[in-house]
Amino acid sequence: MTVEEFEEFYAHSVTQLVGQVYLMTGDLHEAQDVVQEAFVRAWGRRAKLSRAAGPEAWIRTVAWRLAVSRWRRRGRAVEAWRRHGAAQDAAAPPPDPDTVALVSALRTLPERQRRVAVLHYVCDLTVEQIAAETGVSAGTVKTHLFRARAALAPQLTPEEDHRV
Repeated sequence: MTVEEFEEFYAHSVTQLVGQVYLMTGDLHEAQDVVQEAFVRAWGRRAKLSRAAGPEAWIRTVAWRLAVSRWRRRGRAVEAWRRHGAAQDAAAPPPDPDTVALVSALRTLPERQRRVAVLHYVCDLTVEQIAAETGVSAGTVKTHLFRARAALAPQLTPEEDHRV
């Protein structure tokens, strides 16, 4: 991928990738940071990236792994703060009520179900593409999607649909 192609790829896909990773992580600032870091890493590999090979999947996977790594480090830091009695800063919630509702519902899912649901419904990936990106079987992806739908349905269905 040439410099111009990479710049075009970045301009075309950064917002979408941040949105996708935000839905997976539930933290907009974290999503922005890890997607940016993934693009920095991709810049060094731009000669190996090609549009046919799906560079979005590479960026999304790297961003996800960075987010998980940061989450683990943050968990250790929080535990250290608790041991020493320090107070924690509260994160500001995102402003859009629909997004807040979706992110809140997604946060109730186990990590794997949340990631698979976002990849399928937000990123429009097929079951086979999700299996390849996450390293699990297509059957496992289908199981996670089924369970995610079942768990999210009551949370994302309008109130009037619950009345009989």
